[in-house]
Amino acid sequence: MQTSSRQTYLDWLRIIAIAGVLIFHSAMPYVAYWEWHIKNNATSHVLLEMNDFLHRFRMPLLFFISGTVSYYMLQSRSGSGFLGLRFRRLFVPLLLGILVIVPPQVYLERVTQGYKGNFWQFYAGMFRTGAYPKGNMSWHHLWFICYLLVYDILCAPLFVWWSSPAGKKWLQKLNGLASGKWIYLLMAPSVISHAFLSRMFGATNDLVHDYAYFPYWMLYLVAGFVCIAHPQLMDSLERNRRSSFALAFVSIITINYFRWNGLEPAHGWPGWAGWCYTALAVVSAWMWVFTAVGYGKRYLNRKSRMLAYANEAVYPFYILHQTVIVILTYYLSTLQEDIGLKYIFTVVMTFMISMSIFHLFIRPYAPMRFLFGMKPATRREAKTGTATGTPDSPALQPHTVPLT
Repeated sequence: MQTSSRQTYLDWLRIIAIAGVLIFHSAMPYVAYWEWHIKNNATSHVLLEMNDFLHRFRMPLLFFISGTVSYYMLQSRSGSGFLGLRFRRLFVPLLLGILVIVPPQVYLERVTQGYKGNFWQFYAGMFRTGAYPKGNMSWHHLWFICYLLVYDILCAPLFVWWSSPAGKKWLQKLNGLASGKWIYLLMAPSVISHAFLSRMFGATNDLVHDYAYFPYWMLYLVAGFVCIAHPQLMDSLERNRRSSFALAFVSIITINYFRWNGLEPAHGWPGWAGWCYTALAVVSAWMWVFTAVGYGKRYLNRKSRMLAYANEAVYPFYILHQTVIVILTYYLSTLQEDIGLKYIFTVVMTFMISMSIFHLFIRPYAPMRFLFGMKPATRREAKTGTATGTPDSPALQPHTVPLT
């Protein structure tokens, strides 16, 4: 029953998801209505619609995939070994991000708000100001890493048990979910709880007061672990991929019908009507995740030398990319240029700069690999500077690219 070898499609899905994060964050300076750290002198409703779509399932997909990563890590480690590795490869990059990667983002935002000092003056006083947004200490886009670390700590006892003979026997009770369309019951707890909580509490990404979204993201992580630990559930997602796609498509069309015609709950839908609309948004997110996993399992389970390199790059790339975007758009935001050209330039240059930093300054050096949560380089990599061969090689065995 158990999945013992790494499923390549999960690595491809993570890479695709991070590409989606690049597309999403690169658009944030240019979207209408949504606030962000740097805003362009003009905004686009088209980019807003693109981001509204991506926003619904990009983080759910990343947490789902992270649950599968946790499963693979526990196949060769004890619970304490799992937590130790997660702490090293999540907490260390998070600390690096808070102290080094994120401060330029906050500084440039404060400059647009009227701050007159230079970066070093800002940095010297940053630690006395308190937490963002009132203060200047923040993890910004790295909130995902913090949440994932906390989730793994909280869920470790359950994950360890599910990896034991007794836990594997218990998972057999889920065989019924693998038949027909019963797999969709996996989303029921999330739909019921989040539809209520999200109408009372907004997203904060501050861990402490994120009452609606903290349990919401965690349920995707748990679902990812359960599905990869019970391969018949993954097989069901593959078989039902067309149904998932159909439901995902219908749900997003329905949501946008209400959005575009001013019929959202905020426009006067009380009680159960508003709850149903909110529940539909949660169903839509799950359907897009199930669609991506189902089609990924069907078509992306392929070995590739490029995958080994991309798998190494994806975590450092995620850590770096938003700071690059903020710096670029700080200088672009006042220019009188077409928004489309600015957006394309932001995407392309962010990719090139982030990947260049990874390739030249992170990947070759052991201390930098440690700081950015990467595995130590193998002897062959250290000598040749190249990634190891196939998806079955150590470079693609269970590692902790957690992503976001």
